[in-house]
Amino acid sequence: MEVSKREEEYLETMYLLHKNKGVIRVKDIAKMMKVKPPSVVDALKKLSEKGLVEYEKYDRILLTEKGREIAEKTYAKHQLLTKFFVEILGIPPEVAEQDACQFEHYVHEITVKRMKEFAEFVQSQCPYVIKQFVKGKLEERGE
Repeated sequence: MEVSKREEEYLETMYLLHKNKGVIRVKDIAKMMKVKPPSVVDALKKLSEKGLVEYEKYDRILLTEKGREIAEKTYAKHQLLTKFFVEILGIPPEVAEQDACQFEHYVHEITVKRMKEFAEFVQSQCPYVIKQFVKGKLEERGE
C-alpha cells in the first residue's frame, strides 16, 4: 500500500497527539499541522479508506495497528535525524527539528540505518573530535 509523505505526516501527528494527550481530535491535528479542520477531515477519510485510522464523524479517532506502525517508524526516523543533526553536525535544535520533519519522509531506511551506525561509531571512537566540532559550530553562531 502506498502512503504519501503528507499521509505520513498526518499519522505521525496523530501518534504524537495520542501519546501526549491520550486523545486525537480534528482541531488538535489542524493546529499542529497548521491546516484547516476540513483538510484534516478529508485526510482522515482517505486514511480510513486505506485502513490506517478508525474515523467516524463526531466520534473518536484511532490509529489502526498498521497506521500506528507507519507513525512509529516515521517518528523514530524524525528523532534519529534530529539527534544526528544536533549532536553530530552541530545544527541548532530548532533548525534540526524543521529539517528532520522534512527529511524523514524522503530518506531511505538504509540511509537512516547507516547514519545511526555512523553516529554510534563516531561517538564511541572519537567523542573528543565530535565535541570540538560541535563546540566550533556553536561558537560560530555566538552561542
